Order: sequence, then C-alpha cells, then structure tokens
Amino acid sequence: MGSLIPTSDSRLKGTLHQLGVTLEMIQFEHTVFALPFALMGAVLAEGGIPAGRTLLWILLAMVSARSSAMTFNRLADVAYDSRNPRTASRPLVTRRLSKGFAWCFLVLNVALFLLSAAMLNRLAFILAFPVLALILGYSYTKRFTWGSHFLLGASLGCAPLGAWIAVRGSFDAPPLLLGLAVLSWTAGFDCIYACQDIDFDRREGLHSIPRQWGVARALLFARLLHIFMLLVLVAAGRILSLGSLYYVGIGVTGLLLAYEHSLVRVDDLSRVNRAFFTVNGCISMLLFVTTLADRLWSR
Repeated sequence: MGSLIPTSDSRLKGTLHQLGVTLEMIQFEHTVFALPFALMGAVLAEGGIPAGRTLLWILLAMVSARSSAMTFNRLADVAYDSRNPRTASRPLVTRRLSKGFAWCFLVLNVALFLLSAAMLNRLAFILAFPVLALILGYSYTKRFTWGSHFLLGASLGCAPLGAWIAVRGSFDAPPLLLGLAVLSWTAGFDCIYACQDIDFDRREGLHSIPRQWGVARALLFARLLHIFMLLVLVAAGRILSLGSLYYVGIGVTGLLLAYEHSLVRVDDLSRVNRAFFTVNGCISMLLFVTTLADRLWSR
C-alpha cells in the first residue's frame, strides 16, 4: 500500500509538468510582444536605462500581467475552444492541464502583479486594479462587441504607460501616445488573426471585425490601423525630441508591417501565424532597441 502513496518527488514532478503545460498554453515566449514596449516606456521616462530595482519590478509586473490575462482567457474560453478545430488541442480542452492548477497559477500571477505595482510607487499600485479589470475583462468582450480588438489593444497599450508611471510616478502625454500606437498595432494584427475564425464566429454568435464586415475589409482596416500607428510614433518622437535612430526604427517597422500584410490575402490565410508571431515579435524588439540606442547615443 505504501508504494501507492505519492512521494514528494513525484508531486514535484507533477507540479513542474503542469507548470510547463501552463506556460505552453499561454505561449509564454510571446511575452516579447508587449515587454519591449514597456521597456521602451521606461527608457524614455528615465532618459536612459532606469535603476535595476525599477527594471526588475517592471519586468515582474509585465510578465505576471500577461500570464494572468492569457490564463484567464483560456479558462473563460474553454467551451468555445473545444468546439473550434483550430483550438481544440489546447491543454484545458484535452485535459492535459487541470482547471484547478490553471486557477492557482492565475491567482499567483495576479498577486505578483499587485505586489510588483506596490513596490514601484503608489500611483502604479492604484492603477493596477483598473488595469486588471481591463486585461481580464477583455476575454468576455468578443461575446457582445466587435470592438474587442481595441480592448485587447488597450490591454497591451498599458505597457509603455505603466512603465512610464513606474519610473516617474505621474501621467504625461508621451506615454499616452506610445500606448495609442501599441493599441493601433495590436488591434490591427488582431484583425488579421481573427480572419481565421470568421466561420466559427458566425456559427457561435461571436463578434469580430472580420465577421462584421468580411475578410477583405478587415485586412484593409488592419492596414489603416498600422499606418496610424506609424504616424503616432512619429508624433511621440517629435514631442520627446528623439533622434535619427528612433526614426530609423519607425522606418524599418513600416517595412516589416508591409511584409506582414503581404503574407495574408483574402483567399489565402495560411501564413497568418508567420505574420502574427514572427513579424510582430521583430517589430516590438526593433522599436525598443532603436529607442534605447537613440537615448544612449544622445547622452
């Protein structure tokens, strides 16, 4: 009978396995989408590289916020995911991951996010609660509005604004512009991504821009949003008196966005994942690196 009792070693292995499946489920490696924009906001607020302590808490806040949002999204959508062929293999659907473990992971990340905000400054902690409401509440918006793309964009747009507040402890115009740029960028690529599920959304009564106006208009709208993003980034650069390296980053970003849109057509959505994951990861890293280089070069 004693051999049937789980040992501490087997429990640890089971927990680590569940953690690994959870990180796979929330695509942890794609934290790269929003994190560079947070670091960009921090660098611009400081005029260089912020103190190590501040950077650490910003990093923990960003990672825990995204992990919370993605985990809650998977929990909220598990019934829909089970009926969608594209998402039917997700761990909560196949029961490779238990809902109980996912809820514990969510609670721990929410607690870490609030702790990180509290360790930064009072304003960051106060604003952490409405930010949580936004990033978690987004998961339900597709049930009643095609504007869900913009709420997802607003969720990621909090990254540069939050990092600016973490460094300076105050609101200012430049991070609002950066947040607007991230909102437009995210809403644009989410429009592209949503084109894959247009038939499923119609069948389930879910809302999206592709479902509302069709794939062709959704792709056109995504292009317009990305053009607007570039214009907003230029405006932010003018306000902050940024130099040539920053604008080089914007120029290359424009080329990457053009490439991203060349990958998808009304009659061929087979390369959406390359556009969504690879190109967008390059864009966020590029803008951060060129912004950091510009600030360090000008000092």
